[in-house]
Amino acid sequence: MFKGLLKHIWPALIWSVTIFILLIIPGKELPPGPELPNFDKIIHIILFGGQVWLWSYFVKHRTNSPKGIWVFLLIVLLSSLYGIGMEYIQKYFVVNRGFEIGDIAADIIGSVIAFLLFKRKQA
Repeated sequence: MFKGLLKHIWPALIWSVTIFILLIIPGKELPPGPELPNFDKIIHIILFGGQVWLWSYFVKHRTNSPKGIWVFLLIVLLSSLYGIGMEYIQKYFVVNRGFEIGDIAADIIGSVIAFLLFKRKQA
């Protein structure tokens, strides 16, 4: 049942919208996280890794688009660009949030890790 649900666009789309919502919450409204080093970077890796995984699963199982590696690399690129764009949105439009190169790196790392894991699992 769960795998059947993932074949639809909704999980990937909802995940991407959820990322947007979480990243535009003003800084003062965010609950304090645990006292773990780089906790926010771990969250970014999970968010953007999940995004790549869900979009890759959808593309592989549900669409009539080409399934070559370039399609999945495009998903990684778009996810990474989304992360970069969100940092600029935080910098210019969200109160008490800022631009962090470390967050961009975490977004890209999460996207790439998810791609590699997806590719390995689907092989």
